[in-house]
Amino acid sequence: MLEKKVLDQVAGVVGMIANPVEFVASLDDSSRSGQMREMLGQVSELSPLISVVEAPAERTPSFGIRQKGEAESVRFAGLPMGHEFSSFVLALLQVGGHPVKADPEVIEGVTRLEGNFEFVTYMSLTCQNCPDVVQALNAMAVLNPNVKHTAVEGGAFREEVDAKGIKTVPSVYLNGEPFGQGRMSMSEILAKLDTGAAERTAEKLSAKPPFDVLIVGGGPAGAAAAIYSARKGLKVGVAAERVGGQVNDTAGIENLISVTKTEGPELAAQLRQNMTSNGVELMESLRAQKLLREDGNLVVEFAGGGKLSGKSVILATGARYRTTGMPGEQELRNKGVTFCPHCDGPLFTGKRVAVIGGGNSAIEAAIDLAGLASHVTVVELMDHLGADQVLIDKLNSLSNTRVLTSASSKEIKGTDSVSGLVVSHDGIEETLDVQGVFVQIGLVPSTDWLEGTLELERGQIVIDEQNATSMEGVFAAGDCTTVPRKQIVVAMDEGARAALGSFDHSIRN
Repeated sequence: MLEKKVLDQVAGVVGMIANPVEFVASLDDSSRSGQMREMLGQVSELSPLISVVEAPAERTPSFGIRQKGEAESVRFAGLPMGHEFSSFVLALLQVGGHPVKADPEVIEGVTRLEGNFEFVTYMSLTCQNCPDVVQALNAMAVLNPNVKHTAVEGGAFREEVDAKGIKTVPSVYLNGEPFGQGRMSMSEILAKLDTGAAERTAEKLSAKPPFDVLIVGGGPAGAAAAIYSARKGLKVGVAAERVGGQVNDTAGIENLISVTKTEGPELAAQLRQNMTSNGVELMESLRAQKLLREDGNLVVEFAGGGKLSGKSVILATGARYRTTGMPGEQELRNKGVTFCPHCDGPLFTGKRVAVIGGGNSAIEAAIDLAGLASHVTVVELMDHLGADQVLIDKLNSLSNTRVLTSASSKEIKGTDSVSGLVVSHDGIEETLDVQGVFVQIGLVPSTDWLEGTLELERGQIVIDEQNATSMEGVFAAGDCTTVPRKQIVVAMDEGARAALGSFDHSIRN
């Protein structure tokens, strides 16, 4: 089941387990149960502190992880492979006594929760965002006996997923009711459970003294700016929704200089490590909503309250998925309308889907989806596909795909879920019989909150050769700026340039 190389890596990790741990497995004679039995057996052989017992549970195959003699708090339904294998290993360590690593105030807030919290997360093994949610809830279950968490692999429990109408992952339920969708950090989950936590976080932020350099955004541009600034001996803070930004949603990266190949989550983890090792203070789950100047310092205010200040500010807020604005898109978002084929693709296995767009991302999505869906239709507004020819050739070689060019998407049909896509092409209007619509038409800069504050061009922050903006002391870098080429390596370069421009401004003023 697990290759020797993987087992060797796990063996090095399980040596940190401090307390005896049991896998409590609910298994039958199915092939999935056989694979789970084999995997748990392999891992249990790595340490005398790990054992396996079998007991029936609500879902089969599944297994819980508990300290021997204690109640179970963490369970995986289905094999936690792919991106979730790290969630499994981390849960094993934490249940075994390895301390949970998180903001001390967040940990304190979790331990204070009173009541009963039965969480269920529906995830897919190809989803890059799912591990963040699974690991956060697993950690909360380890910290507080009032919290229980089960991570359900959607592919192994299709009937359950379909019965609940789940069209996007991660989808989280609390005590049987919908709780949230998409990526959520532990602090965000805590804020939804304990409204006082958000207020305490805001107070904590506002009490921080000014940074020499305050960076808004934690993607490649923000990380490069932070590292270059910190290496100048400056006090640097990074306020971000999530470290890594869009990189977390990128499956494979093969054009980063000096790295043959990596994956988005791995690169995001490396960016985090590099920043913290250089003394950068990271503050996550923060969404900026206002930039102003107060008492000689630049101030950034955040949604939910709280503000941070800096002698200079570098904006690296990146971009977000562009939407079509057609009727039904917003109403059916996460109900069949989705923007991440890697995350949500497995939920459309055997179904008919459409991909809107004709660039590289759209055609890559169509190719990937063709291996899962029964049929894929590509809808492109231009009279030709803009993707690389090698991708177009691959798409054309597939028997279950169709390409419509010079085609306009008019409306997404459906009430509780997508039932069709209305398109106009070749002088006719046609309703495509699809259950999923994947929107892949590029990105739009995350700069709405800067309207009227900085000079913007088509939503992009206008910068000069020093990466300075129209406001003195404010610099910008990456996909949120007018720099034309939106690439990871370009964003890193621009982040370094912004840091150097900011430093030059500081010493001159």
